[in-house]
Amino acid sequence: MTRRFTITTPIFYVNGAPHIGHAYTSIACDVIARFHRLCGEDVLFVTGTDEHGQKVEQSAVAQNMAPQEFADRVSAQFRQMQKEMAVSADDFVRTTEPRHKKAAQALWEKVAENGYIYLGAYEGWYSTRDEAFIGEEEVTLHEDGRRTAPSGAPVEWVREPSYFFKLSEFQDRLLKFYEDNPDFIGPQGPKREVESFVRQGLRDLSISRTSFKWGIEVPNDPEHVMYVWFDALANYLTAVGYPDPHAAKAAYWPANVHVVGKEIVRFHCIYWPAFLMAAGLPLPKRVFAHGWWTVEGEKMSKSLGNVLDPKALADEFGLDQLRFFLMREVPFGGDSNFSRRSMITRMNVELANDLGNLAQRTLSLIARNLEGILPARGQMTGDDEAIMAQASLLPDLMAEQIERMGISDALEEVWKLIRAANAYIDRQAPWALKKTDPKRMGEVLRVLYDVIRTIATMLQPYMPDTMGRMLDQLAITENERSFEALKMPVEAARILPKPEGLFPRFVEEEKA
Repeated sequence: MTRRFTITTPIFYVNGAPHIGHAYTSIACDVIARFHRLCGEDVLFVTGTDEHGQKVEQSAVAQNMAPQEFADRVSAQFRQMQKEMAVSADDFVRTTEPRHKKAAQALWEKVAENGYIYLGAYEGWYSTRDEAFIGEEEVTLHEDGRRTAPSGAPVEWVREPSYFFKLSEFQDRLLKFYEDNPDFIGPQGPKREVESFVRQGLRDLSISRTSFKWGIEVPNDPEHVMYVWFDALANYLTAVGYPDPHAAKAAYWPANVHVVGKEIVRFHCIYWPAFLMAAGLPLPKRVFAHGWWTVEGEKMSKSLGNVLDPKALADEFGLDQLRFFLMREVPFGGDSNFSRRSMITRMNVELANDLGNLAQRTLSLIARNLEGILPARGQMTGDDEAIMAQASLLPDLMAEQIERMGISDALEEVWKLIRAANAYIDRQAPWALKKTDPKRMGEVLRVLYDVIRTIATMLQPYMPDTMGRMLDQLAITENERSFEALKMPVEAARILPKPEGLFPRFVEEEKA
């Protein structure tokens, strides 16, 4: 039976336009989803937008718009961003959709039916910007009298009727779950932070509001709307057709991995598992948090005017070049810095020189010296066997890295092979063999062709368009592009099209 694989981005909050951080999360999930599809797995890749809450209502009012109209506009921008980034999501969940309202209310009713929700009154500090209740011990009092949350967002004292979720009853169950499932939270930094927070003791969580109306109504009590995080987290169930156990996608739950930014780890690793436990539903297998992006060493902010538009970057540098850089620059899970110099260096050294020249030299020699006809495999020398063995190991090495969310480490495995192949072509010098040993020249070029085929196949999740064109140049048909297909050698005498450079060097225009 085909293995199912479910991956999700966080659903993006519609209080602002998409930026490079949103593109980064989307592309990372896309790489993993594409990788699993090329492994022959049945993938469900879910993304979407989180559209309720006080912050959205306030942003809409500030722009003289109805909240739904405002949410429609910004949600469309996220859809467009993902299309522009070649993100191959299977579903886009909007929390204002009827199917989501149905799922969120069904989850509430199940949790309530199981005895984990009660009516009380909330009194305490609340951060509208974070859409989060802040404990007294986490509030910072400044000299000027301002109080702020750990994020720096202002907090206000709130008192209103509220439904509560019995989070306090899940402390031991959560700690036991983390212990029994050591890979549930990754990487190690967020994992330690979550476990430490839970050990300090959990208080019951306010999960409804009455002071505004932009949200999903609490079942049987229209005076209350759901706390935005109860509503938002339910999106993962919406995508699999909850509460219908016979829905077409019901079998895709539980998710294999939720990919999130590190600022929302607590919601995904404490609240979400507790809600699911309370509803008697299976928990996701993993939550993995990635870091934040700075720009030229500075935090992104509207006031500094350095918020990066992914579309503008793709237009300037090329979409696949941007996707490659974002996945290559820093180990996935760590904080990253976007610098033009680093971007251009990666493009020129690794894409144009290392990979582009390897393919161009090889295919040009086949075109010029062999009339574009693919030579047969010959008697292998030790040097041939070594590079072919390295190529044959690449799919498994990359699969191991992807399994542990090592997206950038998987790329490094490819570059080890690319560097080895460049050393091989320099040692073998097929251009010189044309006169001295044309048969050996053909054998060397065939080895290089097979190595490049492996490289282009394995890089498809990262650079789908460019690697598709590289496989075209190798005369690899559409049904020969899966990882499994690499096990079948291409027959000799295939006619290769005229080669064309795929990675031009990027030259920075000098400012006048």
